[in-house]
Amino acid sequence: MDFISESDMEKIRNANEKRKVKLPDGTFVPSLGQGTWYLGENPSTREREIKTLKLGIELGMTLVDTAEMYGDGGSERLVGEAIRGIRDSIFLVSKVYPHNAGSKNIFTSCENSLKRLGTDHLDLYLLHWRGGVPFQETVECMEKLKKQGKILRWGVSNLDTADMKELMSCSGSENCMANQVLYHLGSRGIEFDLMPWQRECNIPIMAYCPIAKGGRLRKELLEDEAVNEIALKYHVRPLQVLLAWVIRDDDIIAIPKASREEHVIENAEAASIVLSKEDIDRLDRVFPKPDKKVRLEIL
Repeated sequence: MDFISESDMEKIRNANEKRKVKLPDGTFVPSLGQGTWYLGENPSTREREIKTLKLGIELGMTLVDTAEMYGDGGSERLVGEAIRGIRDSIFLVSKVYPHNAGSKNIFTSCENSLKRLGTDHLDLYLLHWRGGVPFQETVECMEKLKKQGKILRWGVSNLDTADMKELMSCSGSENCMANQVLYHLGSRGIEFDLMPWQRECNIPIMAYCPIAKGGRLRKELLEDEAVNEIALKYHVRPLQVLLAWVIRDDDIIAIPKASREEHVIENAEAASIVLSKEDIDRLDRVFPKPDKKVRLEIL
């Protein structure tokens, strides 16, 4: 392979295999997975994106996250092609639209996702964000899908603290395995109340856009003096420091997206970076934790 030697691949894979997060049911999943938002939308980049996903899997990032929303199913089809023949080694996550999360549509939505992915089950099925369907109805549907064997676990996405508390008042809600939310060094609002509350309930955070979505904020993070000096200290790139910061604890899963092989290698290498307390304290001073409630950011 042009981008990486076999020995380096093994080293990166070993690092990722050591970095795990324990779900409430006792299942261990990689701290670093792969996101697929915006993948599968351009036929001209399809082959490259599939190769990138496959390489990420080889490097130990075997948790792959997608959604029926992404590319109107295009992302799921892309993922299905990438994992063909290796499905059993993948922890496969997809998400259902809020308007499909009730008894009228969820079973058809799930079946359609399974068909696009070329599999008979999902390892984790998430409510993409809160909609008009009552939580209790969604929970009951998720539990029925589990009994049918279509999904092994379920969770949620983009729920703030009050939403999570309401969810957990529902019968069957103790089976919620994760909450996928926006989280990175420049967006730390969840640390005030949502993250501590989820830790009390033993529900892991799954962080999407862990290096921040493009634009001014991402540029600010990547060009920050502290981030760059820490990167020099470990002989890595700033984006790898940002990823290492997100997975600094053992109960946060990060799902960075990569559309090129060189980028997925950089993401995977972040598993071997363990920031010191001094590093973390310095980043806290530059990008401080919130001291009051911050409304959950949703992209």
